[in-house]
Amino acid sequence: MKLSPPTTAFEVAPPTPVETWSPAPEAPPAKPDGRLKRLLRHPFTWWVLAPTLLAAVYFYVFAASQFVSEARFVVRSRADAPQLSLGTMLSAAVGSGGAAAGEASSVRDFLLSHDAVMRAHERLNLVDIWQRDEADLVARLWNEDPERLTRYYNNMVSVTFDTSSGVTTLRVRSFRPADSKALADTLLQISEHLVNSLSERAREDALRIARAEMVIAERRVQDSREALARFREQQQDLDSAGSAQAAVQTISALEGALTAAQAELRERMAYMRPDNTALQGTRNRIDALERQIVAERTRRTQGDGALAQQLGTFERLMLEREFADRQLASATASLETARIEAQRQQMYLARVVEPNLAVYPLYPRKLISVGSIFMGLSVAFGIGWLLVAGMREHAV
Repeated sequence: MKLSPPTTAFEVAPPTPVETWSPAPEAPPAKPDGRLKRLLRHPFTWWVLAPTLLAAVYFYVFAASQFVSEARFVVRSRADAPQLSLGTMLSAAVGSGGAAAGEASSVRDFLLSHDAVMRAHERLNLVDIWQRDEADLVARLWNEDPERLTRYYNNMVSVTFDTSSGVTTLRVRSFRPADSKALADTLLQISEHLVNSLSERAREDALRIARAEMVIAERRVQDSREALARFREQQQDLDSAGSAQAAVQTISALEGALTAAQAELRERMAYMRPDNTALQGTRNRIDALERQIVAERTRRTQGDGALAQQLGTFERLMLEREFADRQLASATASLETARIEAQRQQMYLARVVEPNLAVYPLYPRKLISVGSIFMGLSVAFGIGWLLVAGMREHAV
């Protein structure tokens, strides 16, 4: 049998332990992410920095060099002689160059047109120029159809017109210096041909109008002279005005004779008997003169062949011939003036700076291009970030 241990009267049993709650130990804090990882997670890296880095790699590693050939020219007229006047001073102040400025603007628009591309392509193979082996995959010409060739041409060729000086600047880019110079020379030749054709057309139009007016005036003079000749043949009178003057003189002479006869009759009646034969002869002469005067006036003023109608028709024909002669003289003067103006206002293209052969490539502009891409993407990212933040705020 098992005996319990001995106890004493004052021995106290040991207290039973009481279980108490204590919180579980906390996990150690996570190690913060590194700066590189946070940078890679940020949207700014993928939307701004990554594209900018790709652009920098392209421009500084793969982009092909582009050489620029520059030429400058002016379009002038022989009529553009400097004249000191208030109008010319105001025109110079506002940058107006008159007809030459309009022609220069036309040349600028032509150089950027599809027609200029096709003419230059006929002389130089633009496809071969912009598909050289030196060209990189991004900058080279990929499409050979005329529309896309024109679009690529407008990216590689620039034409600017300075209204204050009237100078037009032509800049051509390609992947070889010789190609740029050759294309610039070709475009200048095409522009010269255009200006010459426009000037020739304007000159021919002015002369054609003046010659047409000359022909009309000559035909009018010829018709008036023929009408006058037919009238003289019909009336059998070379000078109706002279005939009328002669008729007036004849009637005046008859009236003068009648007046003298009447005076003689009154004088004789004063001392002669009424039955005197001399008085009867005087009376007969007076009657004859009166009848002759009436007959002459009737013949000159009445009937289809009256001198009055003949004189009216003659004066109208003479007036028509005078007007025709004046018109012919005016047309002749206009033709001479048109010839002088055509020579004085002839347009021509004057080269100020010949196309140069580039030595150092000016394009692509690496730093400017990369910086522009970075700034543009940064602005776009900032605007997008503000929009997203605003939508989140309104959603809460």
